[in-house]
Amino acid sequence: MNIEIINTGNELMLGRVLNTHQQWLCRQFADAGYVVTRQVAVADTAVAIQQAVREALTRARLIVSTGGLGPTSDDLTRDAIAELVGRPLREDPTIVAALEAWYAARQRTPSPAVMLQAQVPEGATVLPNANGTAPGLLMEVRAKEGGGAESSWLIMLPGPPRELRPMFAAHVLPWVKATFPLAAPFVCRTLRSTGVPESTMQQQIAGPLAALVARGLEIGYCARPGEVDVRLVARGPEAPALVAEAEAIVRREVGRNLYGVEGESLEAAVVRELAGRRQSLAVAESCTGGRIANRVTDVPGASEVFWGGFITYSNALKERLLGVRAETLAAHGAVSEATAREMAEGARARTGADYALAATGIAGPGGGTPDKPVGTVFIALANAGGTRVVRMLNAFDRDTFKQVTSQQALELLRQRLLE
Repeated sequence: MNIEIINTGNELMLGRVLNTHQQWLCRQFADAGYVVTRQVAVADTAVAIQQAVREALTRARLIVSTGGLGPTSDDLTRDAIAELVGRPLREDPTIVAALEAWYAARQRTPSPAVMLQAQVPEGATVLPNANGTAPGLLMEVRAKEGGGAESSWLIMLPGPPRELRPMFAAHVLPWVKATFPLAAPFVCRTLRSTGVPESTMQQQIAGPLAALVARGLEIGYCARPGEVDVRLVARGPEAPALVAEAEAIVRREVGRNLYGVEGESLEAAVVRELAGRRQSLAVAESCTGGRIANRVTDVPGASEVFWGGFITYSNALKERLLGVRAETLAAHGAVSEATAREMAEGARARTGADYALAATGIAGPGGGTPDKPVGTVFIALANAGGTRVVRMLNAFDRDTFKQVTSQQALELLRQRLLE
């Protein structure tokens, strides 16, 4: 089955917004056993939208559009597609009621422009939006309407990710699975790792998995800063057993560098481990600027284990808030093993947490020296058993530096928890 995605938005064409829909939707389809065959991005004009949809209807059984369903003047997708396939727009009373209730709950009155979102192409099914006002739409486009050899299905989703993703998961994907069941069983398992480069990962597992690949196993790798995902895929009656056997081999070969499965984050794994032990964490951050704390507090339930932290960018605050000694800073500098150690120990002492992480480094692009080049970072972990400090060289742009450093800090803690 051909699946095509059409992303609409002038902001995409101007490079003002990163198109995350294409990656996320392709991942959701692929993990369910469906492969997207084509994707395009077009501007917010009726001509561009209609041309993209018209072409897709000649090839694809399923077309997903994103964006252009809201109340503003550049939200043209619904009207443009209705005109293209010759479907008049009708006001849907359930949407009217939902919009009125949404605004009433916020003590506001919907404008006439907002109520235009209740206009639905004749014959379309409404997909409820639990996180916004623009409903999604699903409709069958008959061959004579679309110009293809057979009928197609067209799904229109709102643009904001916080609205699109829940709608897709709750309504679209279950409908796709029921309407277009796979011809053979499909199993996809993603194992997440950190601390192992992509090439090293392949070297570790390719040989042990070779026999399973000969039997139909597919292996995929996805690398991000500090992380590598291993994707195990199989189709057919033996798929569950094949993937389970492959997962056991990967776990044996990679060991503790595996931290989770599917979409689990490293910070979620750390919070889970801490919660299981009823232990707590504090942080002292300099070069990461709060990135470690931000990642941890993004995890639901983090309040059970995260006690707080300090962002001590200046030496003065390192001394005042964490108790880093002036003699240490004078003798070794802010970016040093000694300073990182005192930062972690100070954060632990001041919060009473079981563990404290600290990071101090040179994010760049300036500030490096021959013995401490840009990217140098010291990460410390303190607990009742003592303090460990590691030195890393993360020679990246500032944002990647902060992400990788936070990854290394969280992994340092996770490994300690597993010991």
